[in-house]
Amino acid sequence: MVAVPALLAALAAPLLVSAAPTQCHTWKNVKIGGGGGFVPGIIFNNAQKNLAYVRTDIGGAYRLNSDDSWTPLLDSVGNSNWNHWGVDSLATDPVDPTRLYLAVGMYTIDWDPNNGAIMRSTDQGNTWSETALPFKIGGNMPGRGVGERLAIDPHSNNIIYFGASSGNGLWKSTDYGVTWAKVSSFTNVGTFKANASDPNVYEQDTIGITWVTFDENSGGSKTVATPRIFAGVADTGNSVYISTNAGSTWTAIAGQPTGYIPHKGVFSPLENVLYISYSNGAGPYDGTLGYVYKYNITSGAWTNITPPSPSGDIYYGFGGLAVDRQKAGTIMVAALNSWWPDSILWRSTNGGATWTSIWEWVSYPTRNKYYSISYANAPWIYDATNTNFEELGWMIESLVIDPFDSNHWLYGTGATIFGGRDLLKWDTSRNVSISVMANGIEETAIQDLLSPPSGPGILLSGMYDAGGFLHKNLDTVQTATDQFHVLFSGTTSIDYAGNSPLQMFRVGSNAQQLANSGDGGVTWNLIYAANQGTAGTIALSANGDIVLWSPSSGSIIRSQYTNAFTTISSLPAGAAIASDKRNETVFYGGSTNSFYLSTDGALTFKATATLGSATAVVKIVPNPTLAGDVWVSTSDGLYRTTNYGSSFTKISGPTVGGDFDLGAPKTSGAYWSIAGFFTIDGLSGVYRTDDGGVNWVRINDALGFGSASANKVAVDYKVYGRVFVGTNGRGIFYGNPSCSSPPPTASGTTTTGATKTTTTPVTTTTTKVTTTPSTTTKVTTTPSTTTKSTTTASTTTKTTTTKVTTTPTTTPKTTSASTTSAPVVTGTQSHYGQCGGIGWTGPTQCVSGTTCQVGNPYYYQCL
Repeated sequence: MVAVPALLAALAAPLLVSAAPTQCHTWKNVKIGGGGGFVPGIIFNNAQKNLAYVRTDIGGAYRLNSDDSWTPLLDSVGNSNWNHWGVDSLATDPVDPTRLYLAVGMYTIDWDPNNGAIMRSTDQGNTWSETALPFKIGGNMPGRGVGERLAIDPHSNNIIYFGASSGNGLWKSTDYGVTWAKVSSFTNVGTFKANASDPNVYEQDTIGITWVTFDENSGGSKTVATPRIFAGVADTGNSVYISTNAGSTWTAIAGQPTGYIPHKGVFSPLENVLYISYSNGAGPYDGTLGYVYKYNITSGAWTNITPPSPSGDIYYGFGGLAVDRQKAGTIMVAALNSWWPDSILWRSTNGGATWTSIWEWVSYPTRNKYYSISYANAPWIYDATNTNFEELGWMIESLVIDPFDSNHWLYGTGATIFGGRDLLKWDTSRNVSISVMANGIEETAIQDLLSPPSGPGILLSGMYDAGGFLHKNLDTVQTATDQFHVLFSGTTSIDYAGNSPLQMFRVGSNAQQLANSGDGGVTWNLIYAANQGTAGTIALSANGDIVLWSPSSGSIIRSQYTNAFTTISSLPAGAAIASDKRNETVFYGGSTNSFYLSTDGALTFKATATLGSATAVVKIVPNPTLAGDVWVSTSDGLYRTTNYGSSFTKISGPTVGGDFDLGAPKTSGAYWSIAGFFTIDGLSGVYRTDDGGVNWVRINDALGFGSASANKVAVDYKVYGRVFVGTNGRGIFYGNPSCSSPPPTASGTTTTGATKTTTTPVTTTTTKVTTTPSTTTKVTTTPSTTTKSTTTASTTTKTTTTKVTTTPTTTPKTTSASTTSAPVVTGTQSHYGQCGGIGWTGPTQCVSGTTCQVGNPYYYQCL
């Protein structure tokens, strides 16, 4: 193996880079368990037993397995089509159960630059084809729980309808979803908006057509188009329409209720009745009033069948609606957004004439609960310390009864799927068994990942909604004690003290946003100095005394010894930040193409270098064991400095950089393993290098991981080759190498399969430029924008890195391993201090009560 000094010297030499081969990895979800996000749609197939699907707003779609677990269907979605994880509607074919359709797209506003698409499968979601639409689809927009907007003709299954939002109207396909045309005779495109004055535009879009439902009893032939079709529209006037001629013409149904919008329209074939749930809000969060109606197709009569509130008044809308296809008149409905004291579900066995609810008041605060509930598949959901805990969930827009088994039911919430297999008890003993039934669904939105050098956890995760976890095991569900639930719901950044790794800080998205831990993330304490800032990222000094905070909006702020935060004006707002993991006084920053250094504990920063033609600094990762050695990912690729940022070398290979991390080396004395999202040879993916960037391998196989710019990466500090990827909607993945990577051939030529790619050396030069110390150029960029740069393998790229000298350079005092020979220091090392590793010349004996433990080849610690 090459010694550390030789490795550093080698950086000055030109590097040969080859077209990156692939290395197969075995990828699995880090098991959080039981969902973690909103489930707006659950659909059973009416023709095949035990076939059901789930759609989520940001995490794709899933198919039910025989053991009640779920299989993800859209894990191939990658950076180019990341919006496909927003599933706005789903339809499973009642004639040919192998056929499945999805309407996909994330946002109808400019947050999503791509139009939507209709995806179609002929093998129940194992493989897909798609048709692009000329408009956007909003799987994560207001009103995403209505539906289903997709509907397949139960007699002539080549015919499919899709009701769009944003004023795009009703669309129809007659060739199994291959081509689509707008239905010109359907003229009401909807007028309702969640909030027409929303300053962020998000709630200003019209909800549009909310559902399409066929009357499968109409028409004599089972091979021609069904004549009677219903459609709901988000309109407080005429909102329910009917066609009696297979969609040629449409009219508003006479006598219908007005004032609210129809969320669900479910046809009951045993009764020839259409049931509809209404709310005065778009959902899934809003809505303060609503009702439930049924429309008798035979008589044309409308009947208000709204169930009575346990509290005597209605303070919510109605969402989830289910019909038992085996028992005439048996229906269920859910309060869409009853936040206190719990959600409410009702059941009727006589078509809504009378109802029973799942709980009732005895006298405040005592309730009769006609259910038992188990959180075994997601124990983290239940918090025994929360006195206002909603046991039954919230945001219930999806509610279904198995068409083949009246005992089997499921409903989706804002956090998971609940359900059971003894539903008929509701009509007798009233005590049904409810369980979390979302095993295999991982829907969390990950904001940060940390593989700690020591402590009880393999991984720490920060995420929206669920807060985050200390993962002690990667393959078992998380418990309530593993969750960071006590302090705030969303964690956006976690950091540790390099010289005392059990000390950690994290920042979140609630009012009181900062917490620290002294035991590696097991317990957390609220930091009351955090009276400013909004989420963002933090950097903790090497000894854990100083916190630097880059909020998602506003100026950079700093606190020492958990005192009040002060503004740091010498670092641009929104800058990427990091702390040197060995030197207490050194912090780093990056903005546009400027790199900043602080040698006074983050009190002041000075620009020291420019990073090529970068327009954004994505992440700064210091070497965990060597001061001054820093890697920087930018929109212009990957850079490295070994002198605290005085000069940089551009790493050959990546032309665009994303989130990345350093982890355990392949062998003792080797480079740290580096992995992350990069674009290499024009191909975006997850890449790893074990030799400082000379050779790269692509490791994401068939997994796409959704939006590259939204994903987070951690490389295992202790286990070589294990890489963690946190996604925006599909939870956390971890991958281990499952085969050997092909070795590079001579002269920079790599053969991958039948494709031979020849590259030439990349020459990097450093130019010194002297500037005035007080001059700082601030350039503001949009964090979510990733610039893709494609290069040809045979092109010689010459990159100039500019060195900016601000004041006479003072080399920061280094407290880490020296790269030159030095006498061995005797003495005793304190608790948490370094006690060994490659290049270490300090004490190797630990204070009484601790022992010197190996963290990695470079870093042993007294623990």
